[in-house]
Amino acid sequence: MTYSSSESDLDLPWEDGEQEEPVQQKVRPRWYAVQVASGCEKRVKVNIEQRKDTLGVADRLVEIAIPQTSAVKIRKDGVRQNIEEKVFPGYVLIRMALDDEVWQVIKNTPNVINFVGAEQKLRYGRGRGHVKPVPLSRSEVDRIFKQAEEQEPIVKIDMEVGNQILVLSGPFKDFEGEVIEVSYERNKLKALLSIFGRDTPVELEFNQVEKQS
Repeated sequence: MTYSSSESDLDLPWEDGEQEEPVQQKVRPRWYAVQVASGCEKRVKVNIEQRKDTLGVADRLVEIAIPQTSAVKIRKDGVRQNIEEKVFPGYVLIRMALDDEVWQVIKNTPNVINFVGAEQKLRYGRGRGHVKPVPLSRSEVDRIFKQAEEQEPIVKIDMEVGNQILVLSGPFKDFEGEVIEVSYERNKLKALLSIFGRDTPVELEFNQVEKQS
């Protein structure tokens, strides 16, 4: 089975069925999401970039991206380290003119799990069918890359309830306290600070505090 000429209705070969000889058709490059093994995003990107030339599909594999955003990691010793956080861990975005040959190259790349798309059942018998890749819409692509470019740096901190902290900035600078709540989604924590001799819960930004050893 070969791809149809319609971009929105690509038919891929059944993984365990007979395949006809692929018929090359010109398809406009589109963005697709590919699920990969956890932590192997960069390895998959390098492998595909190396294989596309040797396998003769470089003209159809246009771009491979791993959207990332800036983050600040605060280590246990208080040192701040600038890092890159993946927007979608476990996924690689590929802009390609998808046909039978390109599909095989991607699927056979080590650490690739599958395309993101619609699962189709086998024509005969039982069992799971193949996944038909579905291209990302223009709005999805714009949103993903805009998020990666414009998102404020995320602060990643090794902090948990019961830790002792020192406040570095703000109205409570130089106060010491104990963490009673951590919200990684909001990049904030609550700590009990001794204010006027009383333990008072105060909400602080991650970048306002330092973990005490």
